[in-house]
Amino acid sequence: MLFNSLDFVVFFAVVYSAYLLLNHRWQNHLLLVASYFFYGCWDWRFLSLIALSTSVDYVASRRIFAARSDAMHTRHRWMAFSVIVNLGVLAFFKYFNFFADSAETLLAAFGFNPTHLHLRIILPVGISFYTFQSMSYTLDVYRGQLKPANSFFEYALFVSFFTQLVAGPIERASNLLGQVQRPRVVTWSGIQMGCWLFFWGLFKKVVIGDNLAVWADQVFSGQVEWTTGTVLTAIYAFALQIYCDFSAYSDMARGLGSFMGFNIMINFRNPYFALDPSDFWRRWHISLSTWLRDYLYIPLGGNRKGLRRTYINLALTMLLGGLWHGAAWTFIWWGAFHGALLAVHRFVRGEGTSERSLSGFGKLWRRVAMFHAVCFGWLLFRAVSIHDVLAMLKALVFQPGWSAACSAWVFQGVVFAVPLLIVQILQEKTKDQLAPLRLSLFPRALLYSCAALLLIAFANTGSRAFIYFQF
Repeated sequence: MLFNSLDFVVFFAVVYSAYLLLNHRWQNHLLLVASYFFYGCWDWRFLSLIALSTSVDYVASRRIFAARSDAMHTRHRWMAFSVIVNLGVLAFFKYFNFFADSAETLLAAFGFNPTHLHLRIILPVGISFYTFQSMSYTLDVYRGQLKPANSFFEYALFVSFFTQLVAGPIERASNLLGQVQRPRVVTWSGIQMGCWLFFWGLFKKVVIGDNLAVWADQVFSGQVEWTTGTVLTAIYAFALQIYCDFSAYSDMARGLGSFMGFNIMINFRNPYFALDPSDFWRRWHISLSTWLRDYLYIPLGGNRKGLRRTYINLALTMLLGGLWHGAAWTFIWWGAFHGALLAVHRFVRGEGTSERSLSGFGKLWRRVAMFHAVCFGWLLFRAVSIHDVLAMLKALVFQPGWSAACSAWVFQGVVFAVPLLIVQILQEKTKDQLAPLRLSLFPRALLYSCAALLLIAFANTGSRAFIYFQF
């Protein structure tokens, strides 16, 4: 069920109507059943995987907590058990064929003729998200930062909560599990916030993201001849598509949670306004970037073991962050590129560059430069292969050309993006992601009307799945 489908509207209406009539305990039971039903609608066979991850981490965390501090071997053993099971399942379903194909290619390069080993594996939707969410809970218990849940069913709801299950945000137990355990209050302000976030997410998804995806797909798949114009406009189109598509899901997830009294974390803060690589990762997919920071970069040593080790830690963190996105060398190169950006930025400017020292033009120049660096990264991310990356770069530089289709898609993208730009400038000026809700009646009505008209007139009704479902 997609958030932008009629099936989901009916599903949520039924669940929400019952939710309002129940007490806290039965609300949780209802949401757990609804979440498993929601996930089962994708493929009921994979319910066993999410149940396995939930059961393993629930038991492991309780055994870790029960072990005395002097029984470190017991704590280590249960923590290792959790990590091996979670990452083992993730690696098998997501990376088995990738590593098998890569090994086969490597052996063939040395003159061997290995047996072709390729399994017909279906990637479970959202497996990367709920695996990291469940693992973070066990790691926090192991570190002594969190006490384990007493109720298996409350913990199961934390792992499977349907609003953010299949594409994040990757919630921490310190935030979401506590809200599951405590009675929640449905308020009018929460409903207003939910309406805005869901509507705004729907607009970004079906008006901007899904429409621009048509041009990006045509160019990246090679259906359109690669020239300077087609490659450039396709990269810009994909940059808007992936941001509007992914942030839309996060907004809609937050909005649905707000209807029920939950406070889901913010996952995006206007990332294309970033001034530098570090700033970008403080704004883009915040739940993943903070997860990688807390559970990978800092345990590796962070920046505490000298400059050389810092660069190595940055590179490893971003390489694994790229691999998290998918089983392809393009994702690994994308991670390597962002690791290099972070390392270069740290070497040239350090971490202490202050926005206050920059003029208005200085900020604008740096934002434009950073946006285009990110766009180059999106070329690596979206291209089918490294061969296609090189061919598209060659066409961008040596194959000049601009067609009527390029002009049409630029015009369409600008028209669709105007409300997005207005909202994001407002959010950036006020440092408030809910700034549109604080507007006075007339400008708020004008903004809503403009977005609603575009939604009615140009919504892509093809029910295109969210990009990050495949990750």
